[in-house]
Amino acid sequence: MKKMIVPLILCIVSAAASAQGLPPANGGAPTMAAAPATNERMARALSQLQTRFAQANTTHDGKLTREQAQAGMPRVAQHFDAIDTQHAGYVTLAQIEDFMRQQAAAGR
Repeated sequence: MKKMIVPLILCIVSAAASAQGLPPANGGAPTMAAAPATNERMARALSQLQTRFAQANTTHDGKLTREQAQAGMPRVAQHFDAIDTQHAGYVTLAQIEDFMRQQAAAGR
């Protein structure tokens, strides 16, 4: 389950981004049922990401080192260099979220 959080969030963000480019199925009338469900899933996924980040961040400093990522967030560890755009040797939760948004926007 833990290994599926980042891909799950990427899928949710990707699906939401893809849906924005589709024409409305009901002739342009807004659908209120789909938006809350998507928002709820996104909120749940982000909450799980925050929880996993907090568990992996054993020093509780808001910074995840490569070693901490390898131990607690292997998908983040796989993409560590791409996420650590400042080459600081650590990533923050905000950087991980930004990376996920970029990946979703790129369709990956």
